[in-house]
Amino acid sequence: MNGNDNRVIVSGIGILCPLGLNMSTTWEGLIAGKSGIDYITLCDAGPLATKFAGEVKGFEPTDYVSRKDARRMDRFAQLAVAAGRQAVEQSGIQVNHDNEDNIAVIVGSGIGGLTTLFEETKVLVEKGPDRVSPFLAPMMISDMAAAQVSIALGVKGLNLCVTSACSSSSDAIGVAYELIKRGGAEVVIAGGSEAIINPLGITAFNALKAISTRNDDPQRASRPFDTERDGFVISEGACLLILESLTHAQMRGANILAEIMAYGASADAYHITQPAENGEGGARAIRLAFKKAGLSPNDIDYINAHGTSTQLNDKTETLAIKAAFGDAAYRIPISSTKSMTGHLIGAAGAVEAAICTMVIQNGIIPPTINLAHADPECDLDYVPNVARPAKVTTTLSNSFGFGGHNSVLIFRKYSGA
Repeated sequence: MNGNDNRVIVSGIGILCPLGLNMSTTWEGLIAGKSGIDYITLCDAGPLATKFAGEVKGFEPTDYVSRKDARRMDRFAQLAVAAGRQAVEQSGIQVNHDNEDNIAVIVGSGIGGLTTLFEETKVLVEKGPDRVSPFLAPMMISDMAAAQVSIALGVKGLNLCVTSACSSSSDAIGVAYELIKRGGAEVVIAGGSEAIINPLGITAFNALKAISTRNDDPQRASRPFDTERDGFVISEGACLLILESLTHAQMRGANILAEIMAYGASADAYHITQPAENGEGGARAIRLAFKKAGLSPNDIDYINAHGTSTQLNDKTETLAIKAAFGDAAYRIPISSTKSMTGHLIGAAGAVEAAICTMVIQNGIIPPTINLAHADPECDLDYVPNVARPAKVTTTLSNSFGFGGHNSVLIFRKYSGA
């Protein structure tokens, strides 16, 4: 491998999210403008201010791991293993003794095993320290999604977790991309996983007044760029992508879904939860991605927005896009697929990276649903309510996280040139 000359492609996607248990079902839901949000079933939401979320419906961990192993994993790790198995299967990679050392795993998670931590804290308080599970530590720590994927698939390259709030899985993909570029791995299984639908997770964001309380109409609660938005919707799920050096993919005759052109990241250095004024931090990350890719604003055909459905994020992201794209901002179709999936926190960026890849593959742009009352401060083309056919060669995905993390990925249709 020749260091910085390496091109990086995507050859497989595994996903479990509120719209489906695989990529094809998820894509069908996206194009149909379907909401995956409903009332919470994973815990008793009766006392909570918000009683709905985006759950992964019908997930059976034992479809992917043994019953014994499933009991020793938090749900976020179970979901990650499932997504990893799906991605490897789609890519056609056969893990064996010859290549296991050259396959890395980088999985982002913003919060890790919060449900296990919550449940075992109750055990500690109610029954005493002697009753706390010995698996508490290895179930709750954020790196266990990456570790369990490595164990399940038998891959022995670099293995790590990236934690940068809602940018976690975009950063995981970006780190994986740069690892392959510099020759540190031939293949990386990269993405994110999150599962925090429990009383503590919901209450934490309620206390910040960050999530919607539209309990009478859950499916219309996530409404990015709409003037009546009242917060994001917590969701769970996992998405892992198979990234490969182009040379490796060509040698094995892989089906190439897209090429990653660049990863740009910046810090606001401003506030723990609020984005920098006028979106300047996000704009810097976008410009850096342009510079690394050798592209200009006019080269981008679609933007998947971070688009959380909070008052501050949507307005600030709009300003960031305008600052980075100039006049081109008004001609580029943008959508927030969080309007349908909700916000998967640390897994959101990977889901949206996969969607960017599918847009390139299928030439259809998913809509921003629930956009009924246009916010005058959000005046770009957000593809309201109905999917749109379009010729798309190059896509850009934004992810912004608490702590001032800004992460941008650019994907392009693989041309062979």
